[in-house]
Amino acid sequence: MKKVFVSGCYDIVHAGHLQFFEEARALGDHLTVSFASEEVLWIHKRRRPSIPDEHKKALLEGLRTVDEVVIGNGHDEGIDFREDFLRIRPDFLVVTEDDKYAPLKRAICAEVGAEYIVLPKTPPKFTPVSTSSIVRWVQAPTEAPLRVDFAGGWLDVPRFSRPDGYVVNCSISPLVSLREWPYEKQAGLGGSGAWALLNGKDGVDAELDLGVGWQDPAVIRETGLCVWRSGQRPVLDFKRNGDFLTGCLAILWTGGDHDTPGVVERARDYDTIAASGRIARDGVLHADAARLAEGISLYHRAQLEEGMIPLPAIEGSLAAKYCGGGYGGYAVYLFPDPIVRAAALSRHADLRAVEPFCKV
Repeated sequence: MKKVFVSGCYDIVHAGHLQFFEEARALGDHLTVSFASEEVLWIHKRRRPSIPDEHKKALLEGLRTVDEVVIGNGHDEGIDFREDFLRIRPDFLVVTEDDKYAPLKRAICAEVGAEYIVLPKTPPKFTPVSTSSIVRWVQAPTEAPLRVDFAGGWLDVPRFSRPDGYVVNCSISPLVSLREWPYEKQAGLGGSGAWALLNGKDGVDAELDLGVGWQDPAVIRETGLCVWRSGQRPVLDFKRNGDFLTGCLAILWTGGDHDTPGVVERARDYDTIAASGRIARDGVLHADAARLAEGISLYHRAQLEEGMIPLPAIEGSLAAKYCGGGYGGYAVYLFPDPIVRAAALSRHADLRAVEPFCKV
């Protein structure tokens, strides 16, 4: 009888593990699976298992491809299974191509005359997942805000960043979920950042990979009325809960899709944009809506110089600008108080109220 031995954490068993077990057992007649005990996980990874050891053992024993399950209790990192391995004396120790402990495992194989076998990557039967991605999915929120940006946009793109620059934005409600999305798509409100968060992902790296900035996933994750320092990665300068803007914000659908990656390379006045960020930062710092409106208006001036169509004038508004990269999507309007906003909403059917959102 040819005996096969595999080891790992197997903290959350998924289809990828099953495929590995099947391929490993096909090399022999008997498969032993060893998993790191709760104590070993804590010593080497400083975390607890997802389920108690006895539950994990029973779960693995119930798999049709597994003949025996042992719990690794040794304190040698990478070979916590040493005692059981020397007792069982398997013919094969099977690992994946990303095994980090090859020298240690080859050495213990030599002690019993076992063959160290690396399984090549084969096409997965299911979309690949990892234990960490499962944990992120479970921990992902069921709802998330979108965002409006007030000033300093594009200074979150690493190659356009400035050491004295600021990006000012605010997460908003109504919230969105994977099932409910009460806004237009491709709208300049940071939908890709919200989608990433709802799917258990951080989103910052994904946005940077697209060649755009980090502000969408950063503020959607942080929430609140935020001021960020321009730079390679999101660094929060300070934030408020945004209460002084409650009843004062509205968005207007301009009638066309928004495509930030498609306008990254357009020429624009970064000096004016940086100035708008500094003014808006001052408005947030002092909870001064009029000062914030100055920053928004200055940013919109840069948008118009870039070639965007002037936004509709709405009576009573202090300022307005296109959200995100502009050229479509939503525009954000700032009003002095809820009464003026309510009057504007009654006159403009395409205008909709949004509110600052800050999680406790």
